[in-house]
Amino acid sequence: MSIHHFGKTSVVRVTEQCGLSFAPEELYPQWDRTVLEQHRELMIPTCFDEAQGRFINSIHTWVVKTPKHVILIDSCGGNHKNRPLVPQFHQQNLPFLERLAEAGVAPEQVDYVCCTHLHVDHCGWNTMLRDGRWVPTFPNARYVFSKAEHDHWSGPAGRSGAHAGVYEDSVLPVVASGQADIIDGDGPLGNGLILHATPGHSVGHVAIEFSDKGRRGLFGGDIMHQPLQVFRPDWNSVFCEEPVQSRASRRWLLEHAAEEHATVFTAHFAGSSAGHVIRKGDVFDWRFV
Repeated sequence: MSIHHFGKTSVVRVTEQCGLSFAPEELYPQWDRTVLEQHRELMIPTCFDEAQGRFINSIHTWVVKTPKHVILIDSCGGNHKNRPLVPQFHQQNLPFLERLAEAGVAPEQVDYVCCTHLHVDHCGWNTMLRDGRWVPTFPNARYVFSKAEHDHWSGPAGRSGAHAGVYEDSVLPVVASGQADIIDGDGPLGNGLILHATPGHSVGHVAIEFSDKGRRGLFGGDIMHQPLQVFRPDWNSVFCEEPVQSRASRRWLLEHAAEEHATVFTAHFAGSSAGHVIRKGDVFDWRFV
């Protein structure tokens, strides 16, 4: 378990699952294999399985420990959720809470859960099934959502398609318990955290930044799915709802991370899932840390 230190703040990844994912042409409509060939040493075998011709995808939570608080960034797919249209997350029974305990965190110790967006694989552990009811997994936590994201999925969008039921079983119980902080716009959250509106992948997607002792960390959510998008920020995934905004948010992330020398904590990169963006003129490079 690799721990990243920023002054008195630490960041550690807790993995729910990691394995084979989409074929490149399924994930990226603009797929060009020459980009993979140019970056073979970075991608193979950690992020791309050449024998299977598929990307490797990680689903994980980032645990941020400050001197005062324990903060989770995103909460994976969750157990026992009814997701028939997304078999990877349908009726899971994975030892995520045991892995969280290995990282030194009990559910009662979590102070904040911050969701970059409310897709099926980013908010599932917000709740757990207890006596036939969905209840907040982290009983003492405040749950932070973007207002635009909350409003979108609480409407008709949350009742159909791949994300059907996610709002009902993974968000609404937290709202009903009075534990939700629904943030409109962007700006400081407290605890050294800053919310940045980064729409495109979803209507209310946000990135989350923190700093300690002059060092910065940046949680990018689904602005990027694979390292190749660092080199081709014009590539959107098939899951990006608004193409123009997606590209603008991705460009912002890369430029901001490079300028601030921030460590970028990704939502789905395999390997360490964290790295640095280096700007070289008008193009960018990536280094895992």
